[in-house]
Amino acid sequence: MTTVRYNGRKSFDGCRRSERCGIPLAVVLDSVGNMASADVHVRICEQEILKYDLEIKALIQDVKECPGPQSKLTELNADVKKNFHNLRSRIQDLEQMAMEQDRESDKQVILSQVEGHRKQMLSNQTSWRKANLASKLSIDNKEKQELLCGPDGAARHRKMTKECLAETSSGITENLMSISRMMAQQVQQSEETVTSLATSSRTIQETNDEFKTMTGTIQLGRKLITKYNRRELTDKLLIFLALALFLATVLYILKKRLFPFL
Repeated sequence: MTTVRYNGRKSFDGCRRSERCGIPLAVVLDSVGNMASADVHVRICEQEILKYDLEIKALIQDVKECPGPQSKLTELNADVKKNFHNLRSRIQDLEQMAMEQDRESDKQVILSQVEGHRKQMLSNQTSWRKANLASKLSIDNKEKQELLCGPDGAARHRKMTKECLAETSSGITENLMSISRMMAQQVQQSEETVTSLATSSRTIQETNDEFKTMTGTIQLGRKLITKYNRRELTDKLLIFLALALFLATVLYILKKRLFPFL
């Protein structure tokens, strides 16, 4: 397996050259330390991927050679699924580390390793499916032979069938209980939603009533303003007529006093 190597001697010489160029030695050493830390994380991740790969291969061999019963095969398959999940997670972590590499060459090397690990994982999945098929066929044939061996075999088969039925019934009961709990939670959430909607509806109704009250007040004010405008116009007209009458009276008196012969 290829890993990204880290040369401490070259990095130290580079640090000394960087210091002569005016770059602080502490900054350079910190950068070198980050590179070394990243390299260590990459190697640890690769070791974990190799460990999960070997465990999966061993479990696939156990699945292939499983003599039964079906529950044992189910347990082995659960372990295989768990290891595949862990392997897939670590491969994704390794890919993320590749994307975080500063040098393009290191990035490409790690990405090529990621691609190889994924191909190996697909190969293991294919082997797992084939081993499952072979093991199931072997267990079915074994059960058929036990069934045909005589009364004892038939009794054992009936006992196994009853146990399987009991396990299936227990599983169905648990699923129904889980569904019932989920439905109860949904009903509770629906009740809370209805309560919230009722509160919102009351708030909207109160706002609508206040709006209607304000609308009535505004309309009344508008009528009063219109009435006052008309009253103002009438008052102006009366004042104008009174002023005209007054001026006419003054002119008439002046005319009689100053020009009596007219």
